[in-house]
Amino acid sequence: MKSFFEKVDKIKPAYDIVYNFVLFICKALLIADILVVAFQVSGRYIPFIPDPSWTEQVVLTLMSYMAVLSAALAIRRGAHIRMTALDPYLPKMVIKILDILSDLGVLILAYIMMTEGWKYAIKIGSKGNYESMPWLSRFWMYFPVALAGIAMIVFEVEALYNHIKSICVKEVEEDGSN
Repeated sequence: MKSFFEKVDKIKPAYDIVYNFVLFICKALLIADILVVAFQVSGRYIPFIPDPSWTEQVVLTLMSYMAVLSAALAIRRGAHIRMTALDPYLPKMVIKILDILSDLGVLILAYIMMTEGWKYAIKIGSKGNYESMPWLSRFWMYFPVALAGIAMIVFEVEALYNHIKSICVKEVEEDGSN
């Protein structure tokens, strides 16, 4: 059993690459958001800079991408808000089983986000355009939900694997010491 986990652990660098890529996207979106807001504010107060009408919708769209992608990143780091007040009073195995149940719940949510987000992006998003940018489809406004669902599935599968591994590897080590 331990050799199975050693083999699967070899794909961890792929998860690191995906994590770093999503983190890079979030950083780039934040920089773009700051630049667009700076341009927007400058356009309001500096006479020779035009006051663009498209900036508010772009900022909101970029923020929606950042919000859902950073939530997916938090899954990998285990940084989501969790109820841990009772953890010191529960057996460790119960906590691990509850973590696995939590992982399964988040995995189901991620799947729903991916499938329903894609449906919304295709059905509703493709039927309209941004008011201030008529050439740009609203698909891009709804797509972050589907994208985050995909990222959440990737990171949640890893979290689920790590929780299962923590149970199985410990059991193997205990069995081997007998």
